[in-house]
Amino acid sequence: MDAAAPADRIVAAAPTVTRPAPWGDVWGQDDAVRALQTAASNPAGLTHAWLITGPPGSGRSTLARAFAAALIADPHDEIVMRQVLAGTHPDCTVLRTEGVIITIKDARALVERSYFAPSLGRYRVIVMEDADRMAERTSNVLLKALEEPPERTVWVLCAPSEADLLPTIRSRVRTLRLRDPEVADVAGLIAARTGVDPAVAEQSARHAQRHIGMAQRLATDPAARQRRAQTLQVALGVRGVSTAVEAAAQIVAAATDDAKALTAERDEAERSALLTTVGIPPGAAVPPAVRSQLKALEDDQKRRATRSLRDGIDRVLTDLQSMYRDVLMLQYGRSDDLINRELDGPLRAIAHAWAPDRTLAVLDDIAETRTRVEQNVAPVLALESMLITVAHGRIP
Repeated sequence: MDAAAPADRIVAAAPTVTRPAPWGDVWGQDDAVRALQTAASNPAGLTHAWLITGPPGSGRSTLARAFAAALIADPHDEIVMRQVLAGTHPDCTVLRTEGVIITIKDARALVERSYFAPSLGRYRVIVMEDADRMAERTSNVLLKALEEPPERTVWVLCAPSEADLLPTIRSRVRTLRLRDPEVADVAGLIAARTGVDPAVAEQSARHAQRHIGMAQRLATDPAARQRRAQTLQVALGVRGVSTAVEAAAQIVAAATDDAKALTAERDEAERSALLTTVGIPPGAAVPPAVRSQLKALEDDQKRRATRSLRDGIDRVLTDLQSMYRDVLMLQYGRSDDLINRELDGPLRAIAHAWAPDRTLAVLDDIAETRTRVEQNVAPVLALESMLITVAHGRIP
């Protein structure tokens, strides 16, 4: 058993090919697939703790689930593979938090489950999709389990980068880095998946900065595209403190609407499913015996809404970063790789009016604002401060 293997560095960068189950949904990461196929077929050399890293939208979670299916199922047992991919196989446990952080309680439950022997498959696989959302105390819960897992247990952690995890975690895993797909590749995938106009798919892939999930949402949701465009126009209109305050309120309102659009339909479906399960017809009063279950569901939904809003603010800040990154590109004579080509005129005006140092100050403050929001600073206050920097070109 190789529980504490050296942190191998594997970079995926080959063109996509058609692959058999369970790898068919993994897109654009052929070197990574080959590495994991080799690992799954070679028990003697299998590393029992992995870290899959890559930019948002690169397919970390999809790859992790495919690896789990390849480990659990016999090579030609596609029925078991489909069960793992669908999340219904008892030997695969996936933790994907929809809250702000992964709690110690969740981590301890995962560690406890990792010591169970496989019930049906060849291995027990524990997948933690959002390993970067662990606080230090939570990370420490995992250390022994990662260092000395049972012989037939494999851990697969997913995070944007190695730097998002503690060094003690990184030293106990084998790292697999995924490639950042090209805009044209993402656009082609979105057009093929959804049937949208290729021009819309290209614009969405560009605006999403090659994040596949976000690109698909932009391509298929005109309201999401409109909210993004309005947010950038609001930022472009900031001229001083008063307009910065007003713009911050508008941006947070837009992000709130976006978060509600993502969660409202799902919340209602979950509530209806719970009431149907316990035999309560639509519109009927909820009996006291069921209220505690309903309250627990509502608490989970509130935590998810908080995470969704925070993610929405982060998406806004990412969009603003892309806009001022374009300004900096223009200031240095580059116009061949702009993310926001539709704003070419206004961006060129800013590039002419500002010095590069001012643009860099704005970009630095946007990055700092993203950190502040993640640390639970009130979004409106964080955005007000950042937009004042936009207006004046210096840290307030």
